[in-house]
Amino acid sequence: MADKIHKTDEQWRAQLTADQFRVARGHGTEPAFTGAYWDAKQDGVYECVCCGQPLFDSKTKFDSGTGWPSFWQPLAKDDVAEKADKSWFTTRTEVVCSRCDAHLGHVFNDGPKPTGLRYCMNSAALKLVDRASAEANAGAGSPKS
Repeated sequence: MADKIHKTDEQWRAQLTADQFRVARGHGTEPAFTGAYWDAKQDGVYECVCCGQPLFDSKTKFDSGTGWPSFWQPLAKDDVAEKADKSWFTTRTEVVCSRCDAHLGHVFNDGPKPTGLRYCMNSAALKLVDRASAEANAGAGSPKS
């Protein structure tokens, strides 16, 4: 994992769209079946929209029927961090980017094999990069800030 990225809300607002900021920095959720990637089939790597850290491989994406992009594992366990989320009158496990703390979504224990996990992510917090570009960026060093 690269060094932590810290920016002010003003810096994040200048970099992100209003929806990206609401979801990734404000812990929001996009409505089901509305995000850019809920039904995406393209091959590539999903990166954090805030800091560019690679998070999920399209090869681990599956149709969960929920209306959000779902994955059965992150690229590397260190790419994401998990936090207890006690909002909505229940306890869920929030998933954030380990590099910049962007809110990505939640993880549930009802996913497919081999992990049994469902990383239910918000499209607004992700950026899909084609595999060739993702591999070229990985070979060039740390993700962009």
